Amino acid sequence: METGPLKRVADRIPSLMRWFLSSSAIIACTPPAFAAPGGLMATGVFQSAEIVTFSVLIGVISAAMISAIWLIRQRGNIETDNRELNAALSDANHRISRFQALIADKNRRIVVWEGLATKPEFLGQLPAETGAPQDDRNFLAFGRWLKAQSASELEKAVEHLRSAAQSFDLVVETIRGEIIETQGRVSGGRAFVRFVALNNLRAELAEMKLERDRLRSSISGLHTLLDATDLPVWQRGADGSLIWVNQAYAEAVEAADPATAIRESRELLATVNREKIRALSTYDSPYREKLSAVVRGNRAFYEVVDAKSAGGSAGMAINVSDVETVREELNRTLKSHAETLDQLATPVATFDGNQRLQFYNQAFQRLWQLDMGFLERKPTNGEILDRLRAAGTLPEQLNWKQWKENALAVYQALDTQSDLWHLPNGQTLRVFATARPQGGATWVFENLTEKVDLETRYNTLVQVQGETIDHLSEGVAVFGPDGRVKLSNPAFRALWGVSEAEVKPGTHIRTIEQACSASYDHPDGWKRFAQLITSFDDERPSSQGVLELRTGLILDFAVIPLPNAQTMLTFVNITDSAKVERALTEKNEALQMADHLKNDFVQHVSYELRSPLTNIIGFADLLKTPAFGTLTERQAEYVDHISTSSSLLLTIVNDILDLATVDAGIVELDLSEINLTDFLDEISLQMADRLQESAVILRIDAPDSLGLFVADHQRLKQILIKLLTNAANFAPDDSIIRLKCRRDGSDFLFSITDTGPGIPQDILDTVFNRFESHGQHGGAGLGLSIVESFVGLHRGTVSIRSREGEGTEVTCRIPSGNLPQFQAAE
Repeated sequence: METGPLKRVADRIPSLMRWFLSSSAIIACTPPAFAAPGGLMATGVFQSAEIVTFSVLIGVISAAMISAIWLIRQRGNIETDNRELNAALSDANHRISRFQALIADKNRRIVVWEGLATKPEFLGQLPAETGAPQDDRNFLAFGRWLKAQSASELEKAVEHLRSAAQSFDLVVETIRGEIIETQGRVSGGRAFVRFVALNNLRAELAEMKLERDRLRSSISGLHTLLDATDLPVWQRGADGSLIWVNQAYAEAVEAADPATAIRESRELLATVNREKIRALSTYDSPYREKLSAVVRGNRAFYEVVDAKSAGGSAGMAINVSDVETVREELNRTLKSHAETLDQLATPVATFDGNQRLQFYNQAFQRLWQLDMGFLERKPTNGEILDRLRAAGTLPEQLNWKQWKENALAVYQALDTQSDLWHLPNGQTLRVFATARPQGGATWVFENLTEKVDLETRYNTLVQVQGETIDHLSEGVAVFGPDGRVKLSNPAFRALWGVSEAEVKPGTHIRTIEQACSASYDHPDGWKRFAQLITSFDDERPSSQGVLELRTGLILDFAVIPLPNAQTMLTFVNITDSAKVERALTEKNEALQMADHLKNDFVQHVSYELRSPLTNIIGFADLLKTPAFGTLTERQAEYVDHISTSSSLLLTIVNDILDLATVDAGIVELDLSEINLTDFLDEISLQMADRLQESAVILRIDAPDSLGLFVADHQRLKQILIKLLTNAANFAPDDSIIRLKCRRDGSDFLFSITDTGPGIPQDILDTVFNRFESHGQHGGAGLGLSIVESFVGLHRGTVSIRSREGEGTEVTCRIPSGNLPQFQAAE
């Protein structure tokens, strides 16, 4: 700006002031002589006060005249200066307009601050495509149109520029991706920031600078992050040498710091492994494998990842020693759990996060009868449900799709879901589906069929028992361990003559005792019941007995311990049966006495008959001998009849005596070892004459050697002879009687078969009864009874099989006995 006229005015002001002061001084200093020529003043023409007044007036007038002259002259000068100033101002405005035109480029904007408290001044605009606000108010809100990092850097730079006069040059990026160059400067006490929208090469250069800064920042952050991790990380050059490692790598190779590890080329991996990595690693496929390395004297396993790049390669080693140990332990645990679950009777199936089958036990396969090949393909949960539905094993649903979605919702559920499935085959399953923390779900199928059936049966049983107890003729009462009644039936109340209110549930046994005292007041009755019911003994014994009430009733009571420390009292009215029992007891005693007398009589008579019969048989045999003379034919016939009848009578007497001794229980077996082969020969010789008389043939079917057998020789011989004689009596002439013998372990089995007329079915069950005789050849009917008694003495069994017209077969099984101890010792 031009300042010449103003300067001239300022230069003139001091000279005018000097001139004015000098004029005033001259007037004030005029001598009196000059003021009053010729001594007029001294002579009193003018007095002193008047002179002073006049002087002042002259001075004021002079000053006024001088000021008016000066103002006139000054006004002219000011007008001249104003013309010069207007011309300079016009020139300055022209220059400002020209500068503003130059600054107001569409690619630039300048923000100027006069001071810290003043508002900024904005010059120019940025292109609209940059996203920068056009209004001044929102322009400085950098976070609204710049990216976060650029806005943060620019705000800090502007703050430092205004507060500490720190210049800056930054390249920032807008939200729209446009590049803007910013420059901050301080000049003449003003701070200004210039924003320039770059284009073409400058924009590309700025973008490259931004990218370089980003890359440097990313690499620095990545290195900082990698240094903070405990995973060894390295970077190699094109020749394979280390160019960067992190702190964990330096610690793994026992170097003081990463620089030392690079300088000394300390390698974590063996040479063979490094060569293998260089050979196998490609740009598209990084090398990845588990390798072993020695770290701090201990061998560890690392999962090594090495990626190849144009400038070399970079790798990382992840210590998986603990992971491998945990994985092996997990595999062992999972295997153990799988083996355990496989042995469970409860079906279990596990699905992964993709709803695919991962595990199932044998019970699951048996429950649903699914094909093993289908299960091994690891189908999804939905596929399994669809197959089960197609097979007709799932419950029918009105809306299958909705039901299936609800069932599979467990994979997004937080809690365990349970449901009841009533299968078409009658089974009832409780299904538990639980989402797994690592993803997936576990399905457990609990078969409630037996439980539901048992509950139904139990409830039915309880109802039936309740109805049964209420309708029993026996009196029943159940007491808890505290002596209070749980239930009682009407029969109990009727027997004791008490009301339902007196024995309602919860009534103590002492109260019931008082209520029953009218019928029974024996001191040891209900007190004993109370002691047994409320006893704290570990073993609660049962008790039973008979009570006779004042009413004349005779009760058979029983104290029965029940589960849960409860006790049941039962009372049976045996008044009638007791009376009958007494009558029967008296009658039985009479019958026993009569039987005893009968046995004594039979034994006495049998012994008494033996002597005369023996004499008769002996004398008949003597009469047959020629020494006593020759008998006529008729006499010989009579003697034969006497001998035969006597022998038959002796046999009957002996049979009766044997049965009597068996019934009396005084028979003792004389056990000895029997050679069965010789024994059968003895039987056949003894039966030869009898069989010849009956004109029948005996055929013995037995192995060559039956061995030894322990039994009573005489009784066993009687058994066989009785059976053979009985068969000979009924067998037709010239027929065959078969005797089959064999050993079955320690038992001796034999059967006698004839081809006689057989036994009718209506009397087959009575053949072993005494004095039962059938057919024309029947005797006294004691033979089979004796056989059964003697076989029973040997702890054996006898059976008979017969059909009319087909003959009879009698089979005996006799176990081998034990010889006495002294015989075994000998």
